[in-house]
Amino acid sequence: MRTRTSVVAVAGLLALTTGCGAADMTQQASPFAGAQGTKSLTLSVQSWVGAQSNVAVAQYLLEHELGYRVDTVQIDEVPAWDALSQGRVDALLEDWGHPEEEQRYVKDKKTIVGAGDLGVTGHIGWYVPTYFAKQHPDVTDWKNLNKYADQLRTPESGGKGQLMDGSPSYVTNDKALVQNLDLDYQVVFAGSEAAQITQIKQFAKEKKPFLTYWYSPQWLFEKVPMTEVTLPAYKEGCDADPAKVACAYPHTPLQKYLNADFAKDGGAAARFLKKFNWTTEDQNEVSLMIAEQKLSPEEAAKKWVDSHESTWKKWLS
Repeated sequence: MRTRTSVVAVAGLLALTTGCGAADMTQQASPFAGAQGTKSLTLSVQSWVGAQSNVAVAQYLLEHELGYRVDTVQIDEVPAWDALSQGRVDALLEDWGHPEEEQRYVKDKKTIVGAGDLGVTGHIGWYVPTYFAKQHPDVTDWKNLNKYADQLRTPESGGKGQLMDGSPSYVTNDKALVQNLDLDYQVVFAGSEAAQITQIKQFAKEKKPFLTYWYSPQWLFEKVPMTEVTLPAYKEGCDADPAKVACAYPHTPLQKYLNADFAKDGGAAARFLKKFNWTTEDQNEVSLMIAEQKLSPEEAAKKWVDSHESTWKKWLS
């Protein structure tokens, strides 16, 4: 909510006020780092609420079940890889696919190691509100989008239809797609996941049509039903050249990564994070509590932990 970054994340979602354009925090290390005798680690928090949910639950269990002190640092997607390689953070719990960074740090430098599937499959796409799709069923085929450009025009998009994106830091091929598919649209960045959600909710409240970059898993689908627009089918390698992309986004099994030294010497914490694996439904349950019910991440994590013991007990064994 992400494979390459021209874009998977919401700045300030630690406080749930901003979006995916978080500040570069790669120079910030854990305040517990190097404390003698202290079991501590630092987790990278991506700026969308789903990633925050992963970290909230992992942090809660690491602190309350395993006795660790956990620091968190919010970093954009690509800088998070740099920080992980440098050991400024120990773990990244939700990556949407960054092949260049994986090649550099996992395969070449070997400073980062894979920690397995998160258990959640991510998918980016273009969506219209379901109420608009029901009125105009053909809008769900990209070939018909130009027909609706006038209805989807906004002051920000000028004389073209608006394709709303979140943060420029997210994985997105949208500018190339608009150009290569010859669409009469302008990509307009809301600035963050939170700002994008606010705009989507406002459009929905007024029953206005909109076209937006969006992704699953995401709790907002429960509040604002949206229907995906079919783009040209994804085929392996069709997005290899960012300037020539003319295909849909893939379905991506989201991955976890650990700093190589932490993976080797991180003890129970490293073992726990490798086993951390939950479902889309689990993540959305926590995300909804944080984003919509306004619980703090710790409160949401505790509520989930209290009712899912059979799930997380496996991560401790």
